[in-house]
Amino acid sequence: MAKKGNRIQVILECTEHRATGMPGMSRHITTKNRKNTTERLELRKYNPVLKKYTVHKEIK
Repeated sequence: MAKKGNRIQVILECTEHRATGMPGMSRHITTKNRKNTTERLELRKYNPVLKKYTVHKEIK
């Protein structure tokens, strides 16, 4: 049987890239503890298209 834990996979998408309307997208996959972090994640990650660190927010 699969282990049922509190850690889930989440997808982070770049907010600046989406606002510019440029082709492509910057997304990162990470995990979070559902019990400790109930709100959506917001992390600064590297966007290779824009070539700088930007704010990535959890989607879905």
